[in-house]
Amino acid sequence: MTDVLAPAHPPPTGAPTRTRKGTRSRALGAVGLGLALTGALACSIAIGAKAIPLGVVRDALVAYDHALDDHVIVRELRVPRTALGLAVGAALGLAGAVMQGVTRNPLADPGLLGVSAGAALGVVTALSVFSVTAPLGFVWFAFAGAALAGAVVYGLGALGRGGATPVKLAIAGAAVSALLGSVTAAFLLLDTATLDQYRFWAVGSVAGRDPAVLVQLSPFLVAGAALALASARGLDGLALGDDVARALGQRVALVRAVAAASVVLLCGAATAAAGPILFVGLTVPHAARALTGPAHRWLLPYSAVMGAILLLLADVVGRVVVRPGELEVGIVIAFLSAPVFIAFVRRRRIAEL
Repeated sequence: MTDVLAPAHPPPTGAPTRTRKGTRSRALGAVGLGLALTGALACSIAIGAKAIPLGVVRDALVAYDHALDDHVIVRELRVPRTALGLAVGAALGLAGAVMQGVTRNPLADPGLLGVSAGAALGVVTALSVFSVTAPLGFVWFAFAGAALAGAVVYGLGALGRGGATPVKLAIAGAAVSALLGSVTAAFLLLDTATLDQYRFWAVGSVAGRDPAVLVQLSPFLVAGAALALASARGLDGLALGDDVARALGQRVALVRAVAAASVVLLCGAATAAAGPILFVGLTVPHAARALTGPAHRWLLPYSAVMGAILLLLADVVGRVVVRPGELEVGIVIAFLSAPVFIAFVRRRRIAEL
């Protein structure tokens, strides 16, 4: 009787255990990333052209004395710079993960929607046409250019049958980026004074930025992060293909619109604040995916934290390699990230989307 009542195909007993192990490993990884981020923040505040002991850093944070030079360096220079690096790195890492998810393209980066090209044209327009030279002035032109470029790319990609498919978004983004890049180059060739001012923004740096820039752009960064994290479930559906996503009840067009809006907000604000910084949005999601797998509810926050860690540590490296001068963080990240990405590709360790 027992054999008759026993199910012909007993349910696998190992699946829940594997799920619990996967969740536990991701949670432990999150703790490890939190510790790494804490270390990166400490290094960013303590290390520079002048090394400051951690004890002095602590005193400057909890018992500030404006008469002490080290306290002034910590509170007035390094803390705002670190805060900006944290926000920009997290925004670029998160935007890259969303961009790769919405286009189902492992080589996609936030600039694919024309955001970086639009921001660059906005800065050049502010400098050349409106004679706006203060960073707090042209940062809004950069953000407006990024948002407008993203909207145009999405509008072009949504034309025709099927709406904004990944292929059409990529093609529209490449075309708009090329067009805006040509216009920007024309401005710079005709106005050498604009070129001299533009190149310091275009190299990508978190040094010397007014702390008010981060304060003014923080609402856009928060809104972009909220939209990105809210689209995690929809991006999981898109990874299975549009037809399967619709069969699962996903509103594909809405998911893509929300994801694209988050990329524009995150990348537009980050680019406006620090200039175009490449490779963060391209390489960080691959490293995060190797730890979390394809589930976006884990991939997105991992990418944000790892992007912040990468940018902060790259900024620290830039401060010490050419002392007493500095190397801009955009250049350092290019040197650090490009070989790592090539190694990932050659070893085929990039997880499939």
